[in-house]
Amino acid sequence: MAPRTLTGYGPTVSPVRRCSRTACSQPAVFTLTYVYADSTAVLGPLATYAEPHCYDLCAEHAERLTAPRGWEVVRLPTDGAPPSTDDLEALANAVREAARPAPTGGTEPVGQGIEVGRRGHLRVLRSAQPQRDR
Repeated sequence: MAPRTLTGYGPTVSPVRRCSRTACSQPAVFTLTYVYADSTAVLGPLATYAEPHCYDLCAEHAERLTAPRGWEVVRLPTDGAPPSTDDLEALANAVREAARPAPTGGTEPVGQGIEVGRRGHLRVLRSAQPQRDR
């Protein structure tokens, strides 16, 4: 029996995402993205959707991944299991909390930070010491 076709244009497409490496037919389990501004390659769990500027990799190719000289590879932790409902609920709560307006009159002065470190476009700030009236 011939493979099923989709409207006569060839075999149906497999719903399993495959490794982006040429001639590799293994299923993808990791997603690789690049942060060019920071010269960093980020390897994390398989993204929910295939993105045009990301690369899906199988376990073997992800393990052997190297970056160009001067670049850093950041490997995000993966446990191989899909997120639990507790993880999803915690994420939803964190998003709700971040969306709430900041309380006014807080003890932390806004715009009074002192830069103590920098990596690419990211900065580390420390609160400035409050000025005392003399």
